Amino acid sequence: MATTLTPAAAAERTGASIDTLRYYEREGLIGPIRRSVGGRREYTEDDVFWIGLVTCFREAGLGIADLREFVAMLRAEHSAQDRVAFLRERRAALEQRVVALRRAMEVLDEKITYYS
Repeated sequence: MATTLTPAAAAERTGASIDTLRYYEREGLIGPIRRSVGGRREYTEDDVFWIGLVTCFREAGLGIADLREFVAMLRAEHSAQDRVAFLRERRAALEQRVVALRRAMEVLDEKITYYS
């Protein structure tokens, strides 16, 4: 039988909180998570992989709707071209955000210099 992790162990291993793990499961981004005979969640290595993937995309600025769409693409075995197109669109949006953040940092630097 494969080794499973408790919610606390999965949270520690992935860096996500237990509440975040529950949220990801509720939103259909991971799982379904298997349950023990007593009804407790048991996370597998595959679950840990999905948690890492979702967390990475969240940190990159993807919203829950985007994540639902991408996870659905993965689960429905869409073509690699569809997945790549999706990711390229999100990457382009992220690049635009980086440019905007750099401009905002320049303005802040000017204000810091002005008030110093």
